[in-house]
Amino acid sequence: MLLSKDTNVRTLCVIPSRYGSTRLPAKPLADICGKPMVQHVYENAAGAAGLDATYVATDDPRIVSVVEGFGGKALLTSPDHASGTDRIAEVAARMDADIYVNIQGDEPFVRHSDVSALIELMLAAPHREVGSLCHVMDPEDADNPNAVKVVLTHAGDALYFSRSPIPYLRQPASGRFKHMGFYAYRRSFFERYATLPPSPLAEAEQLEQLRFLQAGIPIVMGIVPPMRGPAVDTQEDLDQVRAIMSAGERRS
Repeated sequence: MLLSKDTNVRTLCVIPSRYGSTRLPAKPLADICGKPMVQHVYENAAGAAGLDATYVATDDPRIVSVVEGFGGKALLTSPDHASGTDRIAEVAARMDADIYVNIQGDEPFVRHSDVSALIELMLAAPHREVGSLCHVMDPEDADNPNAVKVVLTHAGDALYFSRSPIPYLRQPASGRFKHMGFYAYRRSFFERYATLPPSPLAEAEQLEQLRFLQAGIPIVMGIVPPMRGPAVDTQEDLDQVRAIMSAGERRS
């Protein structure tokens, strides 16, 4: 669906992009077919309908320089943030908007339609402060702890997220969903984010969105098609992304 811009709602896309990574240092600047990864993410996200502006929020001046070098907008933020949501909370304190869309800086296959789907999801659910996306899960991901699973309520909210295979299938069934690490937040969410209590569930699963659920903040979910490639967490992921993009360039 083509999203028409609601001129009464200011929407920012913020791309958290951290230079340091234990598994793949400096990955936002990793070259993929002649462009740094952060540029692929920025250009794919920035073209979405419904956005007023797109920024990379980073902890490192080298990323700021690269983003500004390709014509993008970047904000230097604290190096002490524990998560992308913390980094966006800093941006929200500095820049006023109604909706903040969070697209991680290691998602080179994000589509314009994913960003627009998040904006549309929030416009259609004004009673929700947080929205996210999922897609039908490949059966091969069922036992992969790096593939986060989500189960939904009948109303379309997230019921639970887990790295384990959920639901457990006593009988064959379809419709398992894989969570995509994209979010949209209303400004009101950040007004209480810092006061949320610690979450044993989030600590156990190492999934920050469980902190929201355990505090009683619903997450409305949108279902979109699977992306054509993975997020980049490891060198193996990076090699796979390069191969997929190179093959796509040869066919075009």
